[in-house]
Amino acid sequence: MQYRAIVLGIVIIAFLSGCAVIGRNKDYRPFDEQVLTQVKPGQTTAAEVTKMFGAPSQIVKLANGNAYVYDRTLSKATGVWLVLVTMANYDIQHDRIVFFINKNDVVTHYGSSFKTDTAAFGTPF
Repeated sequence: MQYRAIVLGIVIIAFLSGCAVIGRNKDYRPFDEQVLTQVKPGQTTAAEVTKMFGAPSQIVKLANGNAYVYDRTLSKATGVWLVLVTMANYDIQHDRIVFFINKNDVVTHYGSSFKTDTAAFGTPF
């Protein structure tokens, strides 16, 4: 009888054992919104944008110039792994700035979206 209780206890512990994890990507570098205020449409050049923000994530060819796309992503994850059940929550948000640059390499206008501050750890169930 005592042997059955020990075996049953080991089986229960084995099925309930697992691990939990909380994670965040480590390569996220936020944009400095103060630097963005220095960009003046009609005056700032493509070279100046590159100097301020670095190399763009993507350059899109347009009929009348280019679009420089700068994208930053922040992801947060929470998970619980049991022997038979896995539960996870994964939240990913983006910051994006797009500069429209004419054929003379001058910024005509730009748009931005900052959402990474809304990325959150959540319960995995």
